[in-house]
Amino acid sequence: MWDARVKIACVGGGPAGLYLSILLKRQDPGHEITVHERNPAGSTYGWGVTYWASLLDKLEVGDPESARAVRENSVRWSDGVAHVGDRTTTHHGDEGFGIGRGRLLDILTERARSLGVRVEFEDEVADGAALPDADLVVACDGVRSGVRERHAAHFGTETALGRNRYIWLGTTKVFEAFTFAFVETPHGWIWCYAYGFGDDRSTCVVECAPETWTGLGLDRADEAEGLARLEELFVKLLDGHRLIGRATAGGSAQWLNFRTLTNRTWSHGNVVLLGDAAHTTHYSIGAGTTLALEDAIALADALGRRPASETGSGSGQAGLAPALAAYEKVRKAELLSVQSAARHSAQWYENLPRYIDLPPAQMFALLGQRHSPLLPYVPPQLYYRLDRAAGRLESLRRLKRWLGPKLARTLHGSATKG
Repeated sequence: MWDARVKIACVGGGPAGLYLSILLKRQDPGHEITVHERNPAGSTYGWGVTYWASLLDKLEVGDPESARAVRENSVRWSDGVAHVGDRTTTHHGDEGFGIGRGRLLDILTERARSLGVRVEFEDEVADGAALPDADLVVACDGVRSGVRERHAAHFGTETALGRNRYIWLGTTKVFEAFTFAFVETPHGWIWCYAYGFGDDRSTCVVECAPETWTGLGLDRADEAEGLARLEELFVKLLDGHRLIGRATAGGSAQWLNFRTLTNRTWSHGNVVLLGDAAHTTHYSIGAGTTLALEDAIALADALGRRPASETGSGSGQAGLAPALAAYEKVRKAELLSVQSAARHSAQWYENLPRYIDLPPAQMFALLGQRHSPLLPYVPPQLYYRLDRAAGRLESLRRLKRWLGPKLARTLHGSATKG
């Protein structure tokens, strides 16, 4: 544990920064912690976020009070439903949870303040301005982190844009299951994933290939026109309900290409990256908020384990490097499988025509297997039969896990040589 009370600045008031402040205050109430959030209180982007029971278990260990509030304000589902044109199939799977992003932030803000954390809204650390005077500065200001960009060359920041276009929307239609809908148009397929996060709202993420986006005129439509067009396309799914644009004051909902971001290293002096400032994973695996909170848990654990000999009164920065290195090592190792799953999930949607004409049950089964590194290299129906067999024969399951990465590397190597 730290034997010196230190000054900590979290730049960014998202879930990661707020939860880190809670954990560090619980470690030592004497730490002076400030969360600097550029937006006004109560404003946020996005709609609902998803997570699974394993995250609740980790939150319960870290701070039972905030875990209880998160659980009580979440909705649950255990089914997945896919609509492909006029065909529908249902899958009974693991229990999932949804909570409004705004409600989650309110819970964490209230809990942090109750522990003595200062949460300052409309407090932007502008480009070129001095960083907060602190022993530790935590950059949790998102994928376009201004703090990180000050030392981008040191961090080794790299971004890659996905091919498909997507837009993040809300709707008044409340979905009781995690729902997929695929609609065929003269310009190709367009689809959405929708899930409830409250008594009167759901998230609806719409995605399509770039040629479909332009063919439908969505590249030229303003927000109202674009929402009206999407409501026409998903009229059966929405059942008379409306789509809602960006959930924040100022600006409108925008079509984007997903930015996959990585960093060679996550710390520089007394500055450390957290959440989307450090890494992103494609939204189709629904893990962004979970991974950010797990970052916070790992960083708090690494800082809490610093030997007392590495700290001293009035020397809060002493010995930070080993703790930050330990945090980075742990999280990078834990992220490897998740990043691989996210990459293959995004590619599954980018290659949707390969799967869309399968019988609904098979298509939905492969939708659930979209993170597999083997799937892109095996005919879909053959993969489906193998996966069904592997569900009954553990030896085949082990073979599939062993063969997938090897085959992917072999075929990638062949393609490179060719």
